[in-house]
Amino acid sequence: MKKIIPRAISTEADQARPDARRGRGALSDVASRYDTLRRQREDDGWGVWDEPEPLKTVLHADTSRSIIAWNKSPDIPFDRSINPYRGCEHGCVYCFARPSHAYLGFSPGLDFETQIMVKRDAAALLQKELAARGYQPAVMNMGTNTDPYQPVEREERITRSVVEVLRDTCHPLGIVTKNFLVTRDIDLFSAMARDGLVKIFLSVTTLDRQLARRMEPRASTPPKRLEAIQQLAEAGVPVGVMVAPIIPMVNDMEIERILEAAYAAGAREAGYVLLRLPLELKEIWREWLAEHYPDRAARVMKLIQQARGGRDYVPEFGNRMRGEGPYADLIAQRFGLASRKLGFNEKRLRLRTDLFKPPSRDGRQGSLF
Repeated sequence: MKKIIPRAISTEADQARPDARRGRGALSDVASRYDTLRRQREDDGWGVWDEPEPLKTVLHADTSRSIIAWNKSPDIPFDRSINPYRGCEHGCVYCFARPSHAYLGFSPGLDFETQIMVKRDAAALLQKELAARGYQPAVMNMGTNTDPYQPVEREERITRSVVEVLRDTCHPLGIVTKNFLVTRDIDLFSAMARDGLVKIFLSVTTLDRQLARRMEPRASTPPKRLEAIQQLAEAGVPVGVMVAPIIPMVNDMEIERILEAAYAAGAREAGYVLLRLPLELKEIWREWLAEHYPDRAARVMKLIQQARGGRDYVPEFGNRMRGEGPYADLIAQRFGLASRKLGFNEKRLRLRTDLFKPPSRDGRQGSLF
């Protein structure tokens, strides 16, 4: 585990270097709630700035001793999850998980998408935890904090190793992702699907490629996500769509079109989440909004606050996912009407837990008797 180290954060410097952050979502390394110092670049009068170096992705070994994360949140329909990575190279500017990077001593801004913690022993840890006496199976979720199929997974293959353990133990699995790379593991998912052990959701935020590039620069393009839905469905893997997050005056006008496209591709379950802005994400989001939508930024924030009790964010259970008030009610009505009209959620698949076979506690193949 990386310990928190107080450090100086250079915010204005990164904002002045757009070439360095090309392909990244955040505009700066905003200070986290744990940082004690800030610094900024100043022109010394020569009028010459150093050429910016492109921001590179740096991988750090995560030495956590456990892999299953447990929660008791009453508004989340699962109690356990696995995140093979901390931080996410997709760079989605709106990601509610960004503030979690502050616990590791990183900025929730550009650090979140460039300084990635990788759990290379995730599969071994999972086998140990599933073999523990008294373990009771329930749906294991992946993609609840950071994306298990973000670009680094192509080489690291940690997510695949975790899925292999779950397949071998007949453990139910749910996945949410924005990356076409999920189709690489169709061989595992199709086998699990035959026994009712897996369900996958693709998060489709927009159908506009330019907007997607600005908001989620290293996630798969919207057409590739729809193609992933199609390939999974054709392979017999139950698949759904998450329209998330819904953002006032940015992508809320696309709700019906996204649902139509996802249903046509093969998705049969659907859900949504209203934009969440916890902790440092408020500043990251406001920076991005001012940069890309200066003409409507004030109106966007007014609608967000209308759905959040006059604040940027309300963390209370039952409110944080959907919001409340006239705007939130309108979104709920539109989403519900479009979903029913298309035929979404007519039958929600309940994954099986009765087939679970715990691995041997000594790590070897168990006895037949």
